[in-house]
Amino acid sequence: MAEKESVIVIKKITIAGGGGHGGSWKVAFADFMTAMMAFFLLMWLLNQTPEVKQNVSDYFSTPSVIEYNFSNYGVELTLEKLFLDIINEPLKVLQDFMTPTDYTPNFLAMGSKNIVMSTLGEELGEYAEGMDVQSDSIEIKIPESKLFEDGGANPKAVFTTIMDKLSKFTAGVEDADIFVDSRVYLHTIRGQSESLGYSVAERRLDLVLGMVNQKLEHQTVDLHAKAEAKPGARRQDGRPEEGYIRVLIKQKELKSDGSKPRKMGSLTGRDDESMNVYNNFVNKMTNKKAKEK
Repeated sequence: MAEKESVIVIKKITIAGGGGHGGSWKVAFADFMTAMMAFFLLMWLLNQTPEVKQNVSDYFSTPSVIEYNFSNYGVELTLEKLFLDIINEPLKVLQDFMTPTDYTPNFLAMGSKNIVMSTLGEELGEYAEGMDVQSDSIEIKIPESKLFEDGGANPKAVFTTIMDKLSKFTAGVEDADIFVDSRVYLHTIRGQSESLGYSVAERRLDLVLGMVNQKLEHQTVDLHAKAEAKPGARRQDGRPEEGYIRVLIKQKELKSDGSKPRKMGSLTGRDDESMNVYNNFVNKMTNKKAKEK
């Protein structure tokens, strides 16, 4: 009788280290540390001044400057501003991504002429007779017929509306001179009296200056005023010239800290209307590098 072959059974026992009773403790520990951090941040916040608490609240409740730009100026103009900022002030771009926009815009520091011109048209287009944006200035000219009753200094009902819109461009400026001119033509004044015309121009000037000065937010702005009464003149089309209020907002040569202000620039609308913002930007940069060589 054949002997049965013995069966050899090999049993392998693998001992897996539990890592301190498994890895689930790491999740619990992370949750604990998060809760502790939140607790200590809460304790810190409760001990702060009302101003700090308000700043923290504003940060979480208001959009950033970048978000503000996109929602107010649209994609194309905001992209242009971003390109200009990256070229001139790269660190400011990073700051804008995090800074809540709870301030009045300083249009002289906007960096983009196109944004300023677009906003001017949107806010004052139906009231202003002329608007101009240069690298360091913004000029707005509003005819007297939009602001005052004929031949006098009594404001029309829309006067406050126009001044509120104008204040959007003057209120937030810093390190600037604001020139306000009031011109009256004598043919619009009763009896064409020069003294009466000058008096009307001065009273109109006082009204506008008061509204502008009332809403200025920075001490680094200087107001300059001029009232004048001129003999009647005619336009090129033969119509009599109309008096006006002219506001010129201009950067000072130096900022209050002694540095030079940044000038406003433009990337689009000047080189090739068929190009989008990015291609215009690339085109300008290519031309700039070619000139440097």
